[in-house]
Amino acid sequence: MARHLEVWLLGAHTGTLSQIEGRLSFAYAPEATTPLSQSLPLRAEPFDDRASRPFFAGLLPEGGPRRQIAKTLQVSHQNDYALLDSLGGECAGAVSLLEPDQRPPSPDALPAVRWLDDAQLLQVLDDMPLRPMRAGDDGLRLSLAGAQDKLPVVLDADDNRTGLPLNGTPSTHILKPPIAGIDGSVFNEGFCMALAQALRLDVASTHIKTVTNGAQQRHYLLVQRYDRPLQQAPLLTVAPTVLASQRLHQEDFCQALGIVSEHKYQNEGGPGLAQAFALVRSATRPSAPHTLKLLDYVIFNALIGNHDAHGKNFSLLYTPTGAVLTPVLTPLYDALCTAVYPTLTDKMAMKLGSKYKFSEVQARHWEQFATEAALSPAQVKKRVLDIAKRLRDLARTTQARFDTQGHSHPIIEQIVSLIDQRCALTIRRLTGPPMDAS
Repeated sequence: MARHLEVWLLGAHTGTLSQIEGRLSFAYAPEATTPLSQSLPLRAEPFDDRASRPFFAGLLPEGGPRRQIAKTLQVSHQNDYALLDSLGGECAGAVSLLEPDQRPPSPDALPAVRWLDDAQLLQVLDDMPLRPMRAGDDGLRLSLAGAQDKLPVVLDADDNRTGLPLNGTPSTHILKPPIAGIDGSVFNEGFCMALAQALRLDVASTHIKTVTNGAQQRHYLLVQRYDRPLQQAPLLTVAPTVLASQRLHQEDFCQALGIVSEHKYQNEGGPGLAQAFALVRSATRPSAPHTLKLLDYVIFNALIGNHDAHGKNFSLLYTPTGAVLTPVLTPLYDALCTAVYPTLTDKMAMKLGSKYKFSEVQARHWEQFATEAALSPAQVKKRVLDIAKRLRDLARTTQARFDTQGHSHPIIEQIVSLIDQRCALTIRRLTGPPMDAS
C-alpha cells in the first residue's frame, strides 16, 4: 500500500514523499520553483529510493536516539518514512512533512509554546536519553540529525525561559545536554565554540547554561539556530514578547552530495575534503569567500582535535536574495575536542592528504590536501601557520575568560594543553626541513 506525505518548503507546497513497498520516492509538485537539495534538482520525473533517501533520511536523528525514538513510537528504527511521519513537522532548514490534509502554520500565526519551569526543564534534560525529541508528546513533531541527544526549543525575549515549540512553531535554539560517557562535554564544546569565535571564525552562537531546582543542578549548551533568524512577535496571554523566528532552508554536505547518513565518514564512503571543497565551489557564488571560510574550519578542527568533523557537520544555508535562494556556507557548529578522550578514535573523519591521524600529518600532507581541494599549497601553508601561531594564546585567554564566568572545568585545561602541543608540532613541521617521504 502506498503512503504519502506532502513536503513543504518555506511554507510552499513543494512535492510529495511516498513510500511504496518499503521504498521511498519523491516527486516535485508542478508548481515547485525551488529545489530541496543540490542532489534533488527540479525535474518532472520522480526520484527513486536511492536518490530520495539521503536527503529525507538525513533529516532524522541517528544511532541511539533514533533507536529509542522508534521504540517509543513502536516502529522499526529502519523505517525512515514512519519516523518522518512522526517527527517531520519541525526539521532542520525550512522543510516540513505533513499529512495530505494538513497545512503548515501561517508565517504570521501566533507562536505556540509549552513553557518550562526549572523543575520541568530538569525533567526534560533527565528524560532525553529515553525520550529523544520528546517523541510521542502531543503537539510535538521535532527532528534534528545526529547521534547526540539534542532538542529544538524556544527562548523568550528576556532569555530567561525555555519552552517546547508546538504545532509547527519554529524553534529558535538547540538544547544539548551532557554526552553520556564524555566527561565535561558541555564545557568542551562551549569552550571550542568560544575559541572559534575568538579566532573570528563565523560560528553558531553557543552558551553554557545552568538550571537549578533545590539540590538538583544541570549544565547544558544552548545553541542559537542560524537557520531560524530571530524576530520579535507578540504572544498573547503568555508573555509580552517571545523570540520568534522564520525558517531558512539548509542541508548538510551529505544531503547535498546524495550520501546517506550511515556513510558520513570518509572511510565508509562519505565525503572527503576534496568533495567538500568542490561542493562549496559549485554551489556558492561568489565561491572564494566560502572556500576560504571552509579552509579555516578545516584548519581549526584539526588543531583543536575535533576528529568528528564529518560530512554532516558542514552545511549549506539558502538565504533569500529577492525571489532567489542563494547558497552560502553555514557558520561552524558541533566543534568538540574529541582527541582529548583516550577512549575515542584518533582517526579524523576526513583525511588530510593521505593521513587520517593528525600525528602523522607532515607539511607534504597539507600540500597534498591543498592540491586535491584545488587550493594553492602556498596559501594553505600560510593560513595554517597563521592560525597555529594565534590559536595557542587565544586558547589561554579564552580559558581565563571561562574561569571568570564560572565555567571552569578540568577538561578545558586538557584541551588547551592539547591545542598547544598540536600548534607547536604543526609550526615545527611546516617551517622545519622536510621529512623523508613515507
